[in-house]
Amino acid sequence: MRTATKARTLISPPKRSRIGDIRMRVVYRGLAVAAAVAAAAVAVVVVLPSEPDEVVAGPVTAPPAAQPSSGPSAPASPSASASPSSSASAPPSETVTPAAPAAQVTPTPGTSLAPGYTAMEALYADPRVPKLTAKVKRMRLPAPSRRVTKDRRSGLAVPKLPKPWKTYGPAPFTTRQVLPRPRGGAVRGMFVTCPLPIMEQKSPRDTALLAARWTLNHHPKGARITWLASQPVKRGWLLVYRVSYGKRSSRAAVVVVDGGMSKPGLAFVTVPDAQRKQWSDIARVASGVRVLG
Repeated sequence: MRTATKARTLISPPKRSRIGDIRMRVVYRGLAVAAAVAAAAVAVVVVLPSEPDEVVAGPVTAPPAAQPSSGPSAPASPSASASPSSSASAPPSETVTPAAPAAQVTPTPGTSLAPGYTAMEALYADPRVPKLTAKVKRMRLPAPSRRVTKDRRSGLAVPKLPKPWKTYGPAPFTTRQVLPRPRGGAVRGMFVTCPLPIMEQKSPRDTALLAARWTLNHHPKGARITWLASQPVKRGWLLVYRVSYGKRSSRAAVVVVDGGMSKPGLAFVTVPDAQRKQWSDIARVASGVRVLG
């Protein structure tokens, strides 16, 4: 019995070592196979060339914007076609007929500038305002008045006109003087100042022309201008004119003067024919507007 036990003890360790060797050989074989497969995959990736039609994927973008009608149509981008069927349904060739150029619009009185027109071009196209020619002469100006009204917003000092003129609520202007309303008449004399309400031009003369056109907004409908006098004044320009509307008329003047503010100052006076006794006051205004100092 002792001999048999010893024999088992001597035999058992060799069996366990043989089994372990077998297991290790299996593991090594598996690793070798895996390594061979990986190497083959790398070889395929390296050796096989990319397909000629292969496109690198990119971010999805919105379809290209439609071309303007006045220009040629742009070729379609490859990424713009969703599928072969959608591209097959499109006509083989498609042309876009250029749109006819838009007709130039003539500005009309009382409206904003038409596209492509400058302020002076709109002035010249306005039938209410005739061209200012060299035939329009200067006027003799009286001595300026000593009594003044100060407009600090426009930087101007202007005459304070005698009775029957009186100071009135200025809005929407910065100063205002008016004549009493005539009996049975809706139009009365008015003398106002304010910062220039229109776009300043390169020359004071052109600025004054635009200002005179603007004053038609404060005359009866259908009013038209006839020039009476045009001349430079210190740091500005003076225009005197008649405004006709139907059977009635007014005398008026604008004085545009650079008062040292962000915009030039405007003085505007108008007196209807029903109050013609005060027409001489227009000359007082023309001579009395100066820079506030």
